[in-house]
Amino acid sequence: MSMMNSDTSSQGGNDRKNFKETTRHRLLYEMIRSAKRPGSKSNWKVLIMDKVTVKIMSQACKMAELTEEGVSSVEDISKRRQPFPKLDAVYYIQPTKENVVILLSDMAGKTPMAYIFFSSAVPKELVAYIKREPTIRSRFRAMKEMNLEYNVIDSQCFITDHGKALEDLYGDEEINYKGDECLAAMANRIATVFASTSEFPLVRYRAAKSLDHTTMTTFSDLIPTKLAAAVWNILMKYKTTLENFPHTETCELLIVDRSIDQIAPIIHEWTYDAMCHDLLEMDGNKYVHEVPSETSGFERKEVLLDEEHDPVWLELRHSHIADASDRLHDKITNFMSKNKAAQMHQGSSRDGDVLSTHELQKLVQALPQYSEQKEKLSLHADIAAKIHSIRRKTGLNDVGKLEQDLVYGDAGTKDVINFLKEQMDIPHEYKMRLLMIYAATHPKKFESEKLTKLMELANLSHDDMNVVYNMRFLEAAPETKTASALALKLHLKKKKGLRIDHPGEESALQLSRFHPMIEELIEKLSKNELPMSEYPCMNDPSPTFNGASHSGSARVHDTPGRSMRSRPSTWARPRSSDDSDPAQSRTTREFKKMGKRIFVFIVGGASRSELRVCHQLTTKLRREIILGSSSLDDPAQFVEKVKSLTSKDKEIWLDDFEI
Repeated sequence: MSMMNSDTSSQGGNDRKNFKETTRHRLLYEMIRSAKRPGSKSNWKVLIMDKVTVKIMSQACKMAELTEEGVSSVEDISKRRQPFPKLDAVYYIQPTKENVVILLSDMAGKTPMAYIFFSSAVPKELVAYIKREPTIRSRFRAMKEMNLEYNVIDSQCFITDHGKALEDLYGDEEINYKGDECLAAMANRIATVFASTSEFPLVRYRAAKSLDHTTMTTFSDLIPTKLAAAVWNILMKYKTTLENFPHTETCELLIVDRSIDQIAPIIHEWTYDAMCHDLLEMDGNKYVHEVPSETSGFERKEVLLDEEHDPVWLELRHSHIADASDRLHDKITNFMSKNKAAQMHQGSSRDGDVLSTHELQKLVQALPQYSEQKEKLSLHADIAAKIHSIRRKTGLNDVGKLEQDLVYGDAGTKDVINFLKEQMDIPHEYKMRLLMIYAATHPKKFESEKLTKLMELANLSHDDMNVVYNMRFLEAAPETKTASALALKLHLKKKKGLRIDHPGEESALQLSRFHPMIEELIEKLSKNELPMSEYPCMNDPSPTFNGASHSGSARVHDTPGRSMRSRPSTWARPRSSDDSDPAQSRTTREFKKMGKRIFVFIVGGASRSELRVCHQLTTKLRREIILGSSSLDDPAQFVEKVKSLTSKDKEIWLDDFEI
C-alpha cells in the first residue's frame, strides 16, 4: 500500500491566497470535499479528529463551513463514539501508534468506508502496521499525508502549540532530552507550513555565539541552530516525496528565539488589541461582557474579538489606545447621525411622538443593520471605558513611561527606587513586570544585591522574585548579548542592555515609543542587510533568488538606518498613519501582486506587538509577513512560563553537534 501525498499545487501560480485562506482551503476542499464516493447521492460523513487536529480545524474553519461540505458530526477519536453504519468516516489525525490502533479498531466495526488524512508524514513502522490488516485496509477509500499540523490563529500568524516550549528548552535539568524532543516536534509542524503553502524557504537563523569546535556553548544558545537544521532536513525530504514541492527558494524563513528581545512579551503595549488581552479577562479571542437582559437586569454574553467576526475590532486593533478611543467616538457619532433607525429611535424617545406607518416601515428596514452595528459599537465603547478606568485606577501611564525609559536608557536604578517608594499602591504584577524589564536591561545586576533590594522594596513574594531572577535564562550568550545578538548595529550606550533614540530626532511623548526588535530584523532581511555572520543560511540561495524582489511595480524604499526603538512618537499618531489595520484593505488580488513571503519563527512565544508589526510591515514592504511561534502569549501567560524556569543549563561542545 502506498502512502499518497497531498497535492498542494493549487496554491501556486496565480491562485495565491493569504496564509489563513490557504490553510482553510486545504482543509475544506482538498480534504473534506474530496471525501466523497463517485456517483454517490449522499454527501454526509462523520469527521473524526484527535486533540491536536481538532484545534487546527476549529481555528481555521467554522462549523457551518464543515456542515456545508457534508460533515454531519464531529467526533473525538480517543472517546467512545456512537456508530454511524450508514455514513462514511473522514479521519484527520496525527500519525501516532495510538491513533492507528483506534482507527483499525473502528474499521473492524461498523464503519462502512473511511478516508484517512494524516496531519504529517507517517513513520514507516506505522505504514507496515497498517499493511498487516489487508481486509480492513480494503475499506480505506483514501489514505493521504495532508502535511498540515499547525494552528492558524490570525490571517498572518500560526503557532505550533508548544505551550511548554520555554520550560522544556530553557528550564529543566533534563534539558537536553526534553529540549531535543520539543525541537523535533516543533520542526515537524513548521515544515508542514511550507508543504501547505507550496513554499521552499531560504532558511536563516540566529547563530550561536561561536561555531568554533573548540568553544563550549549552552543548549539554549543552540536552539535556533538546532531547529533550523531539523526544519531543513524535513524540507529536503519534501523535495523527494511531495510531487509539487518547489526545488528552488520561493520565500524566506528566519528562526530566532526570545533572547533577541526579552522585553516585548512583558512590557505594557499601548495598542487596542494588546491592552484588551493584557488588561481584560479574555480567553484567547473570547471576551465576556454584560448586556441588558430581555426580561430585566443584565446577562453575561460571550463575543469573539477577531478579524472575521468584528469589523470594528479589525479597524481598531492595531491603533494606539488614545487614537482607538477617538475613532470609536467618531464612529458612534456618525452612526447615530446617519442610521435611519437610530435617528427615528432618538426622535421618538425625545419627542414622545408616535411614528407614522411610513416611518415604521423605514425603521423596520433599517433595524437589522442598526441592531448589529449598535451591538458592536456598544461592545467596544464598553471595552474602551474599562481600559480607561483600569489605566486611571492603577497608575498605568506612569508605569508605562518608566518601562520605556528603562529600555531606552533614560531611567536607571535611582528612578526605579524613587518610583517604588512613591507608587506604593500600584498592582504587584506591574511592579514585577517593571523589575523584569529592569533585570533584562541591567543584566549585571543579577550578580549584585541591588536587584534583590529592589524586589524587597517592591514587596514581591518569593515566587515573584524567582520570576525576575529567571529572566537571566533568556539572555543571549555573552558574545551576542548586545549588538551582535540583535545583528542590527544599534546605537547603544556603553552600559549593556540599554537602547537610545537616534541622535537628532525630536523628543516625543513616551507611551508609543516601544517597537519590538523583529520589526527591524524583518526590514533588514527584506533589504538583504541582515549580517550573514550573525544570521547565517542553512542553504546557499539559488543564483536567481532575490528575497527582496517584487512582482508588478511594488518597490521597497530604503530609509536611513536607525533603531526601530528610536522612532519619534506621540500619544496617538494622526489618522493617516499606519496604525489602522492594513488587513482591511488587502484583498486576494493584492496578495498576488506582493513579493516573496517572509516567515519569522520565534521560539519561546510571540507577543501581540510582534504580530502587529507583521501586519504593518506587510503593507509597507509589499510582502506577506507570516509570524510563527511555539505560542502566542499575553503578558500574564508569559510571566507564568518564566516562573517555571529552574534551569541548570548544560554546556555543550560544538564539535559534538552536527548540522
